[in-house]
Amino acid sequence: MPMRTRTAQPSRPGPLGIRMIEHLIPSSNVVKKTLCYKGVVLLLTFWSYCCYHATRKTISIVKTTLYHNCTGLTPPPGIPMPFPGNDTWCDWAPFDGPNANALLGTLDSAFLFSYAFFMFISGIIAEHVNLRYFLTIGMILSGLANYFFGLAKVYNIHAFSYFVIVQIFGGIAQTTGWPGVLTVMGNWFGKRKRGVIFGVWNSHTSIGNIVGGLIASYYLTTDWSLSFIVPGIMMSLSGIVIFLFLPETPSSVGCSIATNLPRYTGINNDNNPIHGGYRKLSNTDGTSEDNSDSTSGSDDDTNPIDDETTPILQPNPDDKQAVGFFTALMIPGVLEFSLSLFFVKLVNYTFPFQVS
Repeated sequence: MPMRTRTAQPSRPGPLGIRMIEHLIPSSNVVKKTLCYKGVVLLLTFWSYCCYHATRKTISIVKTTLYHNCTGLTPPPGIPMPFPGNDTWCDWAPFDGPNANALLGTLDSAFLFSYAFFMFISGIIAEHVNLRYFLTIGMILSGLANYFFGLAKVYNIHAFSYFVIVQIFGGIAQTTGWPGVLTVMGNWFGKRKRGVIFGVWNSHTSIGNIVGGLIASYYLTTDWSLSFIVPGIMMSLSGIVIFLFLPETPSSVGCSIATNLPRYTGINNDNNPIHGGYRKLSNTDGTSEDNSDSTSGSDDDTNPIDDETTPILQPNPDDKQAVGFFTALMIPGVLEFSLSLFFVKLVNYTFPFQVS
């Protein structure tokens, strides 16, 4: 049986921002165009996860204002001078009682448990949806979670259940970040120089914590609600930028990434959702066809180009069957790396979530 042939398809409209970039680069310069797209992906995913960590950092800074020792502080006009037994006038109820540490710890637990549980679900969803929409929605919702926490001061809300619900909501929204940005990076960058690229890119965690800490600290002494509201607005606006500019896959902008390594269907290669890549197709006569050698922006007839009309719920364009949870556990090294990361995160989150 003859080998299947691919018919080139015209590139259809992508994100609005990408269409603006395409006007600045000649369509004939494929290499420059691909490098430009990779640069956009690298910067946007880097900043995206910076925002996730910036909004996540706020609570650890504001804890010192929600509950701390008011002794020695001068109360503002209208509040009587403190006296023995009345040293919590500057705290925010319900975190002004003897069980304040327990309440603040409960908020951390509500966030972390919801984050841990829904990370499994979010990772599965990320394999079946348009990642640009996925990250946009997740970032806007994460921004709203911070915004709602800050509104507690604006509207004088003191119900502990309100803060718990907001933290759970924020934990769920935050789970969209890591599987989203990691999958997009895997779609665009192969194995070559992956250590260098991901080493530099992974500094977004520290940069995000620094940005979040600086913003929260700046507003802490004047109005702690702004320590939540400002990062929340920044997060939501960044989500809109992601929607306008992020090319989630090469096929979404009519590109194909050529590499020197063959790609075979299976879980332990670059065709899985973690790494991205292109399928080496087998024909019935035993011959094979590798679609990783295309540089003209065309795709085969089983891998149509994504565009603005592509729905949010769609199969992975580069792999017809996403890797399941138990199948992923069978990949060599997954359990070992997961266990190592468990202890790293155990130490890492001890400091930002400690109760002052």
